[in-house]
Amino acid sequence: MNLKMNIHSSIKFLVLFLAFSCLSVQLEAQLRVGFYCNSCPSAERIVSEEVTKEFMNDKGIAPGLVRMHFHDCFVRGCDGSVLIDSTSANTAEKDSPANNPSLRGFEVIDNIKTRLEAECKGVVSCADILAFAARDSVAITRGQRYDVPSGRRDGRVSLASEVLQNVPGFTFNVTQLTQSFTNKNLTQEEMVTLSGAHTIGRSHCTSFNNRLFNFSGTNGPDPTLDSKYAGQLQQQCPQGSTNSSLVVPMDPRSPFISDVNYYQDVLANKGLFTSDQTLLTDSNTANEVNQNARNQFLWMRKFAAAMVNMGQIEVLTGANNIGHADCTSFSKRLYAQDPSMNSAFAAQMQQ
Repeated sequence: MNLKMNIHSSIKFLVLFLAFSCLSVQLEAQLRVGFYCNSCPSAERIVSEEVTKEFMNDKGIAPGLVRMHFHDCFVRGCDGSVLIDSTSANTAEKDSPANNPSLRGFEVIDNIKTRLEAECKGVVSCADILAFAARDSVAITRGQRYDVPSGRRDGRVSLASEVLQNVPGFTFNVTQLTQSFTNKNLTQEEMVTLSGAHTIGRSHCTSFNNRLFNFSGTNGPDPTLDSKYAGQLQQQCPQGSTNSSLVVPMDPRSPFISDVNYYQDVLANKGLFTSDQTLLTDSNTANEVNQNARNQFLWMRKFAAAMVNMGQIEVLTGANNIGHADCTSFSKRLYAQDPSMNSAFAAQMQQ
């Protein structure tokens, strides 16, 4: 009952928040808060309603949408290309091993897109839908609400081969993580801050089982992993299991609440991934972990700001692209060599 009341209170607050956000604020890269206030004033409300509806049925949707926005932005920028379907001629981002089968929430974006097309056809981009949905997912899990600058255009190219080259992996060490974020003009502090997204959601056992059995030929678990926690994970993820559906919560204490338990777990050597526990191997990142673990409001403010910055990675705006046509159907035409599409234009868009 309390959870439902909190969610409904959050919805009412968010409606007021969205109304105030229509006071347009110009930001970098030609994105601005309130971009759709004239062209599609109900856009952000519709996104919020659909995210809330799905969250009531499946709380795992919220972390899924946050992760989808992250994976979209780190490959070719925040352009919605993670939503594009594969074709016989091209394997798209969503079918990269880093995304399939772990990435979830596509049906939510489809539902939002359907409603928005009925409300204001061809206006709201898929990339902006992802950014709004991620923001609402943070808010509904009790994280800090923040304004989302919008006006992104949709990308038309989606290549599975580019995902592993750009998205930081679960086995990365702190140097690799820092470089991955630096490549996207994000700071090391923002890397540590955004790692806190692991406070919500779940992970497939295949993403961390290398730490549980015969780690680096030791015939035992990763020595940096708390032994009791390692034992629990070994029971949940049996050695040699081929069940790809086995999952565990990334933050067992509060898997559906955006809080600083994640950082407290890292300090207790209970970070689920190598990329989590490695944050203690560098004095600067370890200091950030300690600060965040002690001050939830500080981390929430930093997380909101980092999400805004991440949402501006290599965005396409204004005349940089060809409009807000549905990204999935466009991609199918592009790579299937639709005879109705000019061949020279198609070749240009595939670059």
